[in-house]
This record gives sequence, structure tokens and C-alpha cells, in this order.
Amino acid sequence: MASETISRYVTRNAEILNGEPIIIGTRTSVRAIVGLWRMGIMPEEILNHLPHLTLAQVFDALSFYLDNQAEINNYIEQNQVPDELVHPSVRKTLSTS
Repeated sequence: MASETISRYVTRNAEILNGEPIIIGTRTSVRAIVGLWRMGIMPEEILNHLPHLTLAQVFDALSFYLDNQAEINNYIEQNQVPDELVHPSVRKTLSTS
């Protein structure tokens, strides 16, 4: 099975991001949406960062996350850039926000 729909707008496809949950018809991961939301960006404002999505897709991704936090948090942790690879100017900006 190449693709598995797991909610109205969320699917898994073994050929995209190694089966990580994504928005159907895109390569946008639930992890990416959750990352913006955890930075304090409101769902409506996430659309400014990911304009190819609809608000319904964003809310469905967040709902999926809330039901599957351990799995998505694991993807977030696996994809975090190590501190030593973050450019000093970016690290400075992040520490002042």
C-alpha cells in the first residue's frame, strides 16, 4: 500500500517523507504545521506561511497532532537542526525572541 488516508486531509505515503503524515495532495508534513503552531503562530496565520493550504487542512493537521502527539513529536525531534549547525546570526535572533 503506497498511500493511507488517516483523516480527512492527512495521509501517509511511503514515497513521501518516508511515510510521515502529510496533507493530502501536498508534500507538507503535519510536523511543519505543528512547528509553526508551537512557535505561537495562529492557525489562520499559518496560511501566510503555507498559502497552498486551506484553513480546514491546517485545523485537521492540528487535530491529528493532538490525537498523535508522541508520533509527531518524534518526527519533530528527528528533524531538529543541531545547535552547532545553526548559523550564529540565526541563533542570536532566536535567543532574543
